Amino acid sequence: MRSELFAEANQERQSTERWVKQSSKMLRINVSGGRDVLSAKGAMVAYQGQIEFQHEGAGAGRMLKKLVTGEGTSLMRMRGEGEVFVARDAANVFTVQLEEEGLSVNGKNLLAFDPELQWDIKMLRSGNIMAGGLFNVEVGGTGTVGISCEGQPLLLDCSRQPTFVDPNAAVCWSSSLSPSVVNSMNMRSMLRGGSGEAFQLAFHGPGFVVVQPSEGRPELSGANGGSR
Repeated sequence: MRSELFAEANQERQSTERWVKQSSKMLRINVSGGRDVLSAKGAMVAYQGQIEFQHEGAGAGRMLKKLVTGEGTSLMRMRGEGEVFVARDAANVFTVQLEEEGLSVNGKNLLAFDPELQWDIKMLRSGNIMAGGLFNVEVGGTGTVGISCEGQPLLLDCSRQPTFVDPNAAVCWSSSLSPSVVNSMNMRSMLRGGSGEAFQLAFHGPGFVVVQPSEGRPELSGANGGSR
């Protein structure tokens, strides 16, 4: 049998490393040897070997924040002997290695992370409802985080001047930053029907924000994205 499907570029990349970019759109995570991984539900697209999937409880404190913020993404713990492949809607994938550092990730862009990392749900100062349901998950410590980005990412330095980002285009940012939701629409614009760009996340201070050239895709009602 012959086909371009069987090209070497499409074959699994063999490696003993824990995190491997299978392609620009997919990550492979080795969960052998008792090394679990936490993943956003729906991020798993395939796995090999004997893998168990368990819902990862948020805990009382995080559960309260989920109720207040409307945060909808849940985590699952994957353990066993094998490899797990994660992706999201053919978006580009990246890994971030943290060394006693912190990173805030838009929940829609979070793929997976090492369980040794501490994580928490962070509430924006002006409320997530105004930001169209945006929430962010802060992870910190030493370990690896897998994220997705629709298109080529743009890295902005927020220390030089105030930086404003569409909430749905913000992928991740330094945990040292405390973004707030601002309304750029004035009364005259509202009376004329609005600009379509009413709310932004405002960043300012030492740190960075990663922006994707997309405002995200609408979520399909009832779609499970391959979650277990």
